[in-house]
Amino acid sequence: MIDLISITGVKYHVDETTKKYVIKKIGRLDRYLPRHARKSVNAEIILKEVNRSHGNKYEAEVIVHIPGKTLTAHDSTVNMLAAVDIVEAKLAAQMHKYKSLNKKHGGGKTMLMRLRRGYVRKTA
Repeated sequence: MIDLISITGVKYHVDETTKKYVIKKIGRLDRYLPRHARKSVNAEIILKEVNRSHGNKYEAEVIVHIPGKTLTAHDSTVNMLAAVDIVEAKLAAQMHKYKSLNKKHGGGKTMLMRLRRGYVRKTA
């Protein structure tokens, strides 16, 4: 669970149910991060109410600070909770990419498996 989460509302009153929902959704995104990054991650969530001509009234923007990188996602919809869901999906994809690029590749295990496989063939 991401411990450091700050939620701010711009022209939008963040009620308790919205706050719980946002913490639940964004807080569990740490499962997509490598273990070394989980300790120092923090998130800033900005919820806005805007009036646009095409009907989108609510915007959600999430900025996640992780070691060596800052991930951002932004979306606007008619419903605030739907905007949070879409932003969560965008961040999950970004974190998955970050994890695949920054994880250590264990080459020792594959070498041992090659040796073991070769030994079994020679003795049989």
